[in-house]
Amino acid sequence: MMLHISDLKKFVRCPRLYLTDRDSPPREYRPFVRLDEEVTELAAGKIGAVNAFRGQRGDEPEKALEAAVNYDWLVSARFAYMDLRVKVPFLHRNEDGWDIYFMFIGLFPHPYDMEMYCDTVWVLKKNGLKIKDYYIIHLNSDYVRQGELDPDQLFRISDCFYNHKNHPMIPVREAVEKNMKDLTDLILRVQACGWDTVQLPVRTSRCVSRQKCRYYDSCFPEEKEGPANSIITLITSHYRYDMKAAGIEYLADADPDLIEGSRQQYSQIAGDQNGGLFVDRPALCSWLSYVKYPITFIDFEWERFAIPPYDGMHPFDVLPFEYSIHILHEDGTVTHTVFLSVHDDRREFAEGLIRDVPSEGTLVAYNAEGAEKIRLEELALQFPEYAGQLRDMISRMEDLQLPFSSGTVYDVRMRGFWSLKTIMSMMDDEGYKNLDIREGMDAVFQWRLLDYDDESADTEKITEDLKAYCGMDSYAMTVVYKWLLELAGG
Repeated sequence: MMLHISDLKKFVRCPRLYLTDRDSPPREYRPFVRLDEEVTELAAGKIGAVNAFRGQRGDEPEKALEAAVNYDWLVSARFAYMDLRVKVPFLHRNEDGWDIYFMFIGLFPHPYDMEMYCDTVWVLKKNGLKIKDYYIIHLNSDYVRQGELDPDQLFRISDCFYNHKNHPMIPVREAVEKNMKDLTDLILRVQACGWDTVQLPVRTSRCVSRQKCRYYDSCFPEEKEGPANSIITLITSHYRYDMKAAGIEYLADADPDLIEGSRQQYSQIAGDQNGGLFVDRPALCSWLSYVKYPITFIDFEWERFAIPPYDGMHPFDVLPFEYSIHILHEDGTVTHTVFLSVHDDRREFAEGLIRDVPSEGTLVAYNAEGAEKIRLEELALQFPEYAGQLRDMISRMEDLQLPFSSGTVYDVRMRGFWSLKTIMSMMDDEGYKNLDIREGMDAVFQWRLLDYDDESADTEKITEDLKAYCGMDSYAMTVVYKWLLELAGG
């Protein structure tokens, strides 16, 4: 069976992850960031890869080796060694060797995926190819589209990885050759791996490293099914499993010597000791004092494009396509407005906000600092004629997430999470369940069908579903806000 670099990475992280993925039905590929352009062809124009051999899906590895004799450029060539198959974006003959050009669909290549670079070069060297110079083709953060795409300006070519401040750090060649390992033993272990040899699930830091494993809940179902006040719900705790192993079951009994002492942890422990709820009323009242009527609860939905599709956009810019507004007036009445567009309606989006958002009072969004405020500032930069009104909205915006993320309010039913859906479910468990779209990325995937003008899509239903989902988000904020008022004493 042919292996890929991703198989090796899964195996190293967890053999059960490798086997489960191997034996599961193929999952639909639904990228978080949209990529509508043929990036390889655009990049070929940047580096001048003309008269090139172009590999195709399913090519036998021998085909690339034959092409290496007759061509100076190899594009998307497939090579293999010991059944480990790699696809190389670009190889260019350089006297008695080859220059390799990796593709990074991002703005600044960091050395996070070093295994991919090293394993690719290892396979090439095992096939007798001498690699001389190393480059990475990546998107140019300064590029602004005006008219047709300009591949020469869209991409940059770097011979270094970048650090966390996005400055060139270490040469690619030096990093790859320093970190490259012989994969022979690893490949043999992967090939020999089977369900009869793999051990039962064992929780390690790799289960949640960088992102939680998609199979975590199936490996450890007792965590999801356990009590809401279980000690393992203790936020950012390095010792919660140690405490559980020592016989401590509940937050209320947490060992003071084994907690980091954050406000969130304090609110969790105090909440469990207090019957399930903790409220720092002075802090909550202080936050609520900043919220003035009319209160505009607002939620945005947006799409992110790796390559800018419209004028005035940079790589990885965002295109907002929907907003929902619930306005709570001082007399208790609520009005609702929703805006939904397809294609490039950024100007209409900004103008709609100016029309629909009251010129006074507070705007409230959930995770406003990480979402709505950023979107408003982006619109202000794209449409300077509206910058004053859009930035006024930013200045009047409060983040409904703050009382929860700061530990001001904690209900053990939150189980260590404080997403809007989690908190809303404590008051209305059916709200989101009754929707056909229940997650933000599901909304994006459905909107793509409209934006692609997909003739097979039920346009009317998708439109209704999108409005219902975004509308539920802004409505849920009104429910959560009223609950906070009750907790504060009215």
